[in-house]
Amino acid sequence: MEEFLLIMRHEDGKKVASPEQIQTWMKQTMDWIGGIAAQNKFVSGTGLLFDDAKVVRLNNVVTNGPFGDIKETIGGFIIVKAESVNEAVEFAKGCPVLQGEGNSMEVRKIAKGDGIH
Repeated sequence: MEEFLLIMRHEDGKKVASPEQIQTWMKQTMDWIGGIAAQNKFVSGTGLLFDDAKVVRLNNVVTNGPFGDIKETIGGFIIVKAESVNEAVEFAKGCPVLQGEGNSMEVRKIAKGDGIH
């Protein structure tokens, strides 16, 4: 079994939702993760905050970020165990982040300690 990173991408991380909407999304997300965990395929994960974010570039140039240059932001990620990328994609399809217009899920296989394979 391999491990895959499921990255939650928000088209516009600056959009502000109501506290009630955030609470609804958090419950949906916890239910989604709970369904993966019930199959013993959840490894770990977390949401990412937008405050106190910085971007470090070549020559040690530091900017407030990630909003300076891009509209899309990463809102969080989880790591799952799956038999294949297709199984990991099926987990990603259930993520509540996909309810937001323009949002997406990126699925990436995690390299083992011996390098990419």
